Amino acid sequence: IIVGSGSASFEMIRYLTERIPVMISPRWVFSRIQPIAIQDVMDYLAAALETPESAGRIIEIGGESLLTYAEMMLGYAKFRGLHRVIIPVPVLTPGLSSYWVHWVTPVSARIAHPLIEGLRNEVIVRDDSARRLFPQIEPISYEAAVRLALADLQAGQVETAWTDALTKSQPGLPAVKVAEREGIIVKRWEQIVDAPAQAAFDVFTRLGGQRGWLYVNWIWSLRGIADRLVDGVGLCRGRRHPELLRTGDVVDCWRVEALESARLLRLRSELKAPGQLWLQFEARPQEEGKLMLAQTLFYAPKGLWGFLYWYLFYPAHSMIFSGLMRK
Repeated sequence: IIVGSGSASFEMIRYLTERIPVMISPRWVFSRIQPIAIQDVMDYLAAALETPESAGRIIEIGGESLLTYAEMMLGYAKFRGLHRVIIPVPVLTPGLSSYWVHWVTPVSARIAHPLIEGLRNEVIVRDDSARRLFPQIEPISYEAAVRLALADLQAGQVETAWTDALTKSQPGLPAVKVAEREGIIVKRWEQIVDAPAQAAFDVFTRLGGQRGWLYVNWIWSLRGIADRLVDGVGLCRGRRHPELLRTGDVVDCWRVEALESARLLRLRSELKAPGQLWLQFEARPQEEGKLMLAQTLFYAPKGLWGFLYWYLFYPAHSMIFSGLMRK
């Protein structure tokens, strides 16, 4: 099992652990595995190119830790501060397990089935060829691999471009893209407008404070009041300057995390919630002097409550941010 963002096996661990407090688990979750960090895999691949003796050979590689799949899930839960319980049962086949994974995680049954089938047997290194051929590589532990895999999430750093999204659009309305990648839920609105990039960007950077949020400001106010009731920051902080922004500035309940003139603005929410939310605006020049405006919500839920929070407030978020995009 490769531990790293984008690995289907690791995505299974991530989503199952994040979403299910009590897991009814089949026998295969207690098979021994030797998970390896994606950084170590890349090191081995790079070293193999410079080691002629490795050509044409099958070389087994694995990380420092020898664990069961259940221990990997519990280790992930510990790192994320989640309490999880695993109850073993003897009668859940790989086929049924793969469909369960399909409905609970973004990993499809078609991909999950062979992964689970492979876990029915121990997946550990039994040949020391890798150690002999590449003695300079010292694989890291599973705990360290998880820490690296979640480094961007823990630091509040998210990617600015997402692919493989499901697009939903209607004539005359902004295209909406919804995706779920690497533990972060993404919702994106796009619209082509006839305006200079700087003019559109100025609208983004002047939101909040006395000017408000252009659409249903009363809902923003209610959310701020609710946050204050649980000792949060609310919306009362306003902003440093009505028109000028810089990285690190406060904008009501947000903090400016990234700012590129006439191109990109990313805000990180500081409201109390069971997860982390970012709001990003982009202005991208198109052909014939047109401009593509993009507004993206990134949400990193923490645990089951984080996912319930997202879906509970999904209609309200859709209305608020769709209206903001139209304005």
